[in-house]
Amino acid sequence: MKKSRGFPKIFFGWWTVVACSLLTMWGAGYYGYGMSALFKPIASGLNFSRATTSVAAGIGKAINGPQSLLTGWLSDRFGPRWIIVGGVFLIGLGLILMNFIDSLWAFYLVWGVTLGTGVNIALELPMNTAISNWFVKKRGTALGIRMASIGLAGVLVLPLVAWLIVGQGWRMTCVTGGVVMWLVGLPLAAAFVRQHRPEHYGLLPDGATTEEETADAGQMMGRGADYAAEVGEVEFTFKQAIKTRAFWLLVMARGGYDVAGPAIAMHSIPLLTDMGIEPMGAAGIVAIMALVSIPARFVIGFLVDRVTRNRLRFLIMATLALQAIGITTFVLDQTLAAAYVLLVFSGIAIGAGMILDYTVRARYFGRKSFGSIQGASMLLTPPLAVLGPIYVGWVYDTTGSYVTAFAWLAALIAFFVAAMPFATPPKPPTDVVKSL
Repeated sequence: MKKSRGFPKIFFGWWTVVACSLLTMWGAGYYGYGMSALFKPIASGLNFSRATTSVAAGIGKAINGPQSLLTGWLSDRFGPRWIIVGGVFLIGLGLILMNFIDSLWAFYLVWGVTLGTGVNIALELPMNTAISNWFVKKRGTALGIRMASIGLAGVLVLPLVAWLIVGQGWRMTCVTGGVVMWLVGLPLAAAFVRQHRPEHYGLLPDGATTEEETADAGQMMGRGADYAAEVGEVEFTFKQAIKTRAFWLLVMARGGYDVAGPAIAMHSIPLLTDMGIEPMGAAGIVAIMALVSIPARFVIGFLVDRVTRNRLRFLIMATLALQAIGITTFVLDQTLAAAYVLLVFSGIAIGAGMILDYTVRARYFGRKSFGSIQGASMLLTPPLAVLGPIYVGWVYDTTGSYVTAFAWLAALIAFFVAAMPFATPPKPPTDVVKSL
């Protein structure tokens, strides 16, 4: 790829990170954190229970598995650019269509399927594949910046969503989000995401330089593989990866993040308003969870780039343990102070976990089949992400409290913590293939 005339000193991969961060901040601000603010208005406006309202987000998580398997393969085979563009279009469409729903099936179709699909194929695996392809030694930092934008979504976009709901109602709030995603998001995705790895354009990952320039794609691929090998990164094929113990234990770790994160994010504002806090104040408190996740993402990204491959699993273990401690604190003491502990610890753990899930798998298995390997892992954990929010909502509907549900979440995550010491890096495959 030719160097940009306007920005000759900046590695193109960083522009990809900036564009992806902006897309993520707006999309997560509505679909992730924003759902907590939209939850009660939608439920009361359409006469839904909390359990049935939770199902909509669960649908998006359920279809994320097979969609990730497909988009992971497509990203490896053809590149992630147009997948992301298509997902951004669906996000905008789904939010605009929220203005017209008046039944449960329409809510599930629009929020669960249309918007959920858009988020899955734009803001999940293909986007992280695009960034992971362009960085190796700085991958943790790059993904940390991108993931920090999710925290900024809670700090900046969530309060905006809550304010718009008060002034315009939940329907026009959704329309506003969709129009912005179309007008701003589509040009960003089309302009700043590339189809292939940097070697395809005559560059090395991280913006590293080489003494001798070459136009030969095979030589550039070899140089890229040698560069990645400096941090112990070896290319695995999909079949080689799924035969390792590390692959399956990392799937368990992702399950720990998936079961708790969506449940807490969705029910945090309802939990606080049940404690007598008005909606805008509750949104401000939940924004603290997002706020603390921002430095957590930066710190964990910094650490991943500097911790040896053999010690990465202990970072996963620590973040999962922190999540379990936060939940247990609230189970033992249902006060506002304990709720703060729950939200702060959850923000740190969820923020760090998002970085670790992608970076550790990339360090273990390389870039060649990253999309397919990551997609396979994401096929297996959605049931936890689906059932978590629904189960928590059902427990509240039947008992009038979140305590029992949270206690079971903490116990399940503690089990995953105990498994992490065994997630050692896999041995290099006997047949290593270098290809674009």
